[in-house]
Amino acid sequence: MSSTDPDPYSTLGLDRRCTTEQVRAAFRLLAKRHHPDVNPDSPDAVARTQELNAAYEVLSDPARRRAYDQELHTAKSSDAAVRSAKIERNISQDVHLRIEDFFRGATLEVRVNDPANPDGPESYPLTIPSGTAPGTRFRLPRVAHVDGGFVQVRVRALPGFRFKVRGSDLRCDLRINARRAAQGGTETMPGPTGAPVRVEISPGVGRGEIVRIPGEGMPKPRGGRGDLLVKITYRPEVRISRSSGVASDKPERRRLM
Repeated sequence: MSSTDPDPYSTLGLDRRCTTEQVRAAFRLLAKRHHPDVNPDSPDAVARTQELNAAYEVLSDPARRRAYDQELHTAKSSDAAVRSAKIERNISQDVHLRIEDFFRGATLEVRVNDPANPDGPESYPLTIPSGTAPGTRFRLPRVAHVDGGFVQVRVRALPGFRFKVRGSDLRCDLRINARRAAQGGTETMPGPTGAPVRVEISPGVGRGEIVRIPGEGMPKPRGGRGDLLVKITYRPEVRISRSSGVASDKPERRRLM
């Protein structure tokens, strides 16, 4: 049953609790009133008569009438369910970005598919500015049908291959050789922005010791950057040499006098 199909009850001007006799009486009265022979000058007489005949065919047959009533009940229940469904005005969602996206910026598309929204799926562009801090929230106004709602997107950092995010700080490992660990000096490594970062190694640095490099971490919410925490790792040098003393497996010979 389509929503554009005429309702046979309305066509005959009857209530849904009407009897079969009332159906016949209403049809006879209206068919006589709108018959083309009675209304030769009316261009709608034929169409109106066809509607009356179709309505009578449905309501005068008990089986067809029961089927129509059931279909009508199902359609009404479905419409009521759609009308009662509430559109969630405010939606919060987290999005995970690569570490480098926080420094150089990114462009995203936010899509909302709410079955209760008759306007269908929603799509909103979102620009992440360069220098955005992890945890920053962006508010996107939704379509007018939602009546003032918004989508709130919070950006979080994906764990990288080399760097791990801890608030505004970054952590990473730096592997050096045992000689550098013993003597100390400077090591250079690529930072989170791709620019080289100098790491000062103290002589006799211990394995697992943390070297803090200020201002080389993630962007902070109020400006500036956190710190880069570099964990020093190395393998102690082990040398194995052959002993100078050689043991003989030959028995000692005695000199005969």
